[in-house]
Amino acid sequence: MFNAELIEGLCNLKTPFYYYDTNLLHQTLVSIKKAADLYNYHTHYAIKANANEKILRIISSYGIGADCVSGHEIKRAVNCGFKKSQIVYAGVGKTDDEIIYALSQNIFCINCESLQEMEIVNNLAFKVGKKQRVALRINPNIEANTHVNISTGTKSTKFGLSSNELDFIISNKDNFSSLLIEGIHFHIGSQITELTVFAHLCAKVNLINTRILESGFKIKHINFGGGLGINYEIPEYQIPDFRKYFAIFNKNFVQRTTQSVHFEPGRSITGQCGMLLTRVLFVKTNENTKTVILDAGLTELLRPALYQANHKIVNLTSKGINELYDIAGPICETTDYFGRSIKLPETQRGDLIAIFSTGAYGEVMASSYNLRSLAEKYFSDEILTKVHTLI
Repeated sequence: MFNAELIEGLCNLKTPFYYYDTNLLHQTLVSIKKAADLYNYHTHYAIKANANEKILRIISSYGIGADCVSGHEIKRAVNCGFKKSQIVYAGVGKTDDEIIYALSQNIFCINCESLQEMEIVNNLAFKVGKKQRVALRINPNIEANTHVNISTGTKSTKFGLSSNELDFIISNKDNFSSLLIEGIHFHIGSQITELTVFAHLCAKVNLINTRILESGFKIKHINFGGGLGINYEIPEYQIPDFRKYFAIFNKNFVQRTTQSVHFEPGRSITGQCGMLLTRVLFVKTNENTKTVILDAGLTELLRPALYQANHKIVNLTSKGINELYDIAGPICETTDYFGRSIKLPETQRGDLIAIFSTGAYGEVMASSYNLRSLAEKYFSDEILTKVHTLI
């Protein structure tokens, strides 16, 4: 992935910065589209994973839809070429202004997460004289076997309609005269690597789908959300096995002929195409450890501090003997570490470090905490041209 010319070029850029492999992104999009097309499945890229405008334009060029969780994400999606008829809008806390904007855009669907939200969307739709298509986001109470901070499908989380709320909606469907309740939506978590979890989800959805259909609703689409994980430990396995993933739903979900099936992949599309490049500021030798202080920190990559996430870390400019280092950032927070006891070749001030698999929940979660400047971003299809202009 990194040849000598590219590393030399990257060394001339001011760190920290995000680097995106657009060729890998294209390959990933081809792979997921082919796999989804085998079953006529619909995909909506989760904007929250990476909202970089160039990344979004590449994704939208493949005819993939968008999954948005804020009004600004809807605007970004539309501006970057996503068709409004392929935009779904989720989120547990939509404001009135965001709902009104979504209503005005004629998007595919609003995924409603609470009874009160249903009532608000119904009232706002009535005021503008619109019949709005919605999906019921239902909490199936399924453990996703992922980190607790990114698990969303159990009763203890804030997401989705409870069984009691669903009962009320079924019994009082005439209360929602301005809503077209045509979908059901599920999302049980993120970075899921045990694919049997999705088989369990299908079993739950089969029961819920049957129950809602028998109650008189015409459910036209089933949205299984996202959640498919990537390999952070060995990022060389760059493209997830989308065929195996979709085959689980084809095998285990009982799809009615009148229903379409939808997914909201995010991390699995962009995660491996991005890296964070950072430079060593200092190497500290403590009593029992050596600590590398980088010029990137949790302001550029929050996942390790927030989720105790592990990313592969490589020294691109040293060929020394391997040693163990703690890898820390410059932020004035004790949690600002990228890893402990990481094996790197002998590392010194000025070395260029690559942190892999940052294409999802990297740049999009960046902040200016400690009044730091936001990091630049570069793309593989333009990097050498950019470097030559800086030399």
